[in-house]
Amino acid sequence: MDSRLPDTSREKLEAWLRYYDDLNLGEFFIDRRTMGKRSVKPAAVPLQTTAVAPLAAAAAATSAAPANILPVVQAVSLFEALDRVEGDTLELVRENLGECTRCRLHKQRNKIVFGVGNSRAELVFVGEGPGHDEDVQGLPFVGRAGKLLTQMIEAMGLQREDVYICNVVKCRPPENRKPEDDEVATCSPYLYRQLDVIAPKAIVCLGGVAAQTLLKTKDPISRFRGNWFDFRNTKLLATYHPAYLLRNPNAKGEVWKDLQKVMAFLGLQPKKSSR
Repeated sequence: MDSRLPDTSREKLEAWLRYYDDLNLGEFFIDRRTMGKRSVKPAAVPLQTTAVAPLAAAAAATSAAPANILPVVQAVSLFEALDRVEGDTLELVRENLGECTRCRLHKQRNKIVFGVGNSRAELVFVGEGPGHDEDVQGLPFVGRAGKLLTQMIEAMGLQREDVYICNVVKCRPPENRKPEDDEVATCSPYLYRQLDVIAPKAIVCLGGVAAQTLLKTKDPISRFRGNWFDFRNTKLLATYHPAYLLRNPNAKGEVWKDLQKVMAFLGLQPKKSSR
């Protein structure tokens, strides 16, 4: 591995190579003897993640404002373009994941938390990673934050079984810490495959880790929360994590505004009051 690569890039590249080795796709290499002797037609690059333009008018209104305050997403790499598996299913993704030992998170986990819900859902919620209750039960969002997420889903006029719920990493980080970059890089290929199989109309990222992973940015979620993005032929919107709302109840109104945008996009009607 080229020692000149930044540590983060090298970790991600190594994770992708291990992932493709799991899929038996063979080796990726460049024969330096042929470099410069023939031209290579660039591979088609999937649509980049770009912001829908709710802020464009405001940016144009003042020349002093920055041209782009939303995440700047680089072109999709070769490895990201190749991670679509023909004929894939959620069952096959879970089988390929196996009893994963690819990163350090497996050492203290109780159960892998793969995902749950409708495999043909129009709406997918993506969180950060399992907590204690999720690790015990092997299901995502079943603790206090999960109960609040259920209330949010029902307020949208849906049931949990109507949507699909999963996380960026499938094993609980110790003490519920944030997943490290190399752990995200190792686990995220399976998340991408889950999303490709389900092919939802909309994805809601719950919290900064999920949004930063899918949008490939280090910007804080406060900079782009509530805005629509194009992501792998679907729409993506980020909002605050239910666990954040438990600590900051005043933010529930902002999250409800975000969910109303999702409801309008999907043509959903809010749950009627029982009064």
